[in-house]
Amino acid sequence: MSNDIFLRVDELESQLGNMHSDFGKLKLKIKELLEENQRLRIENQQLRKVLKRETTAEASSEATEEPAAADHEENKGSLAAAVGEGYDNLARLYHEGFHICNVYYGHLRVEGDCLFCLSFLSK
Repeated sequence: MSNDIFLRVDELESQLGNMHSDFGKLKLKIKELLEENQRLRIENQQLRKVLKRETTAEASSEATEEPAAADHEENKGSLAAAVGEGYDNLARLYHEGFHICNVYYGHLRVEGDCLFCLSFLSK
């Protein structure tokens, strides 16, 4: 009889240990999900700001555009101007909090400056 009680307590202790381990794993998973959710919220806010700025810029440029805008765009500038504009766009994206390096391109920068991005901008 006392042996049965001891075996039952031992079994309960084992189950409790397994349950404790499962709770620990579940807690870690919840923490990962909360961190990812926060990162996605920040990224979403950044993207909404960019979209709003782009939409506002398009609306204002369409309102002031001349009828011969296609001809004007063709004669707008040389290859150097296009490269400069591309560089400016990448610099703007970086300063808005996104990676522009080939390692993490398009991901939100959450830990400050990225050496890969900065080296790319310095070229």
